[in-house]
Amino acid sequence: MLKLYNDLTGKKEEFIPLEKNKVKMYVCGPTVYDYSHVGHARSYVFFDIMYRYLKFRGFDVIYIQNLTDIDDKIIKRAREENLTIFELADKYTDLYFRDMKKLRALSADYFPRATQHIPDMIEAIKILIQKGYAYESNGNVYFAVDSFQDYGKLSRKPFEELIDSEDSPDKRNPKDFALWKRKKEDEPFWESPWGLGRPGWHIECSIMSTKYLGSTLDIHGGGQDLVFPHHENEIAQTEAYTGKKFVKYWIHNGFLTVNKEKMSKSLKNFFTIQEVLEKRSPENLRCFLISTHYRKPMEFCEENLDHAQRVLERFYVALESSRNAHFTENKNLLKKLTAELEKTIQQTESEFILAMDDDFNTPLALSHLQTLAREINKITQTSEIVDPEIMERAHKLLLELGSILGIYMENKESFSDKLVDMVLAIRQQARQNKDYALSDKIRDELNKLNIEVKDLPNKTIWYKKI
Repeated sequence: MLKLYNDLTGKKEEFIPLEKNKVKMYVCGPTVYDYSHVGHARSYVFFDIMYRYLKFRGFDVIYIQNLTDIDDKIIKRAREENLTIFELADKYTDLYFRDMKKLRALSADYFPRATQHIPDMIEAIKILIQKGYAYESNGNVYFAVDSFQDYGKLSRKPFEELIDSEDSPDKRNPKDFALWKRKKEDEPFWESPWGLGRPGWHIECSIMSTKYLGSTLDIHGGGQDLVFPHHENEIAQTEAYTGKKFVKYWIHNGFLTVNKEKMSKSLKNFFTIQEVLEKRSPENLRCFLISTHYRKPMEFCEENLDHAQRVLERFYVALESSRNAHFTENKNLLKKLTAELEKTIQQTESEFILAMDDDFNTPLALSHLQTLAREINKITQTSEIVDPEIMERAHKLLLELGSILGIYMENKESFSDKLVDMVLAIRQQARQNKDYALSDKIRDELNKLNIEVKDLPNKTIWYKKI
């Protein structure tokens, strides 16, 4: 039974979609005005794993991730780079997709852009005004927070603290938030019944999510920093507009921290995905990002990245070893080894699913894969004697469950493996001739090419370091 933590209720709940076996999932995507940092990567990698796991569990998932391509930050950056907002958004959208491809995040079904849906936003705002939830003031349109009885039900803050940071004398109440902003000098604008202007940030997600997924969504996700005001405001305006519950399950991931402080561009303590991938492999970064439960804060540091790399290297040793395991005719020994490995296989599969069913507990799921890898490595590195059929099952299970987490992305066949095997055959001959200097030199030179060589009791294996 799949359970997830619902921020709307503040507790873990059984996941029951609105329609049997179908899931409507929306995740707030990037504001495309700059390079994405690894804090963003944490969010999008987690929701990628959620998407993968829901599909693994047999759900038909429609996954929408929006692109915010009009906002104050975009306007400011476009001026700085002497680009139109559309040119700037295209530039950073392409860079975002590049980063996600490197991190092996599966593509959402749709990536709607805010600027493509402005007529829909205008129509929704007109209806909110007609219903008495919004008002026009000096060319701006605001949502009247006190008109929505349940305002604050997501963030659960005292009502007096629910104040939008954007102050304006045009507001009736400081808590009210903008649905439409009148045109300012040198800003992009669209025509509307209230004059020239552009939409507010919050209305963008409400319209894009409901247009593609309907009035009520199963899952709406994003970073913890979006709970208030963004998601709180989304709930108010969407439920006022449709008259229906907006989202059944609200999911938010925790912050990435640097020296215990939230990683953010405002604090200037961030590292872009591109910067990290200049020194680390995408898989190393991805494994690091899933090594802590998604709701907990996570410290970004070299030590934690190194630990994730060591975990991956042990997995690759297990995968390579399990491809080349030996078979014995000693039935008693075969029975014993087979029973031990078969038990570990069964436990790994069931416990991995239990971990993921428990609010997507990726660090626990990862630990169960490590248990299987250790068992494979123990058998192949000591006895090398095992039923090849059972070892093949272990190998396939590691690959299958690892793919849910988006790891084991490297393909040995892509490293010119025949050439490496030929070089290692020369090295093996040198070892037999007791020419250990040549043997060590070959190993060291391969290491410089990121090829790790492991000498086991009766064979040598290799894999690409990650």
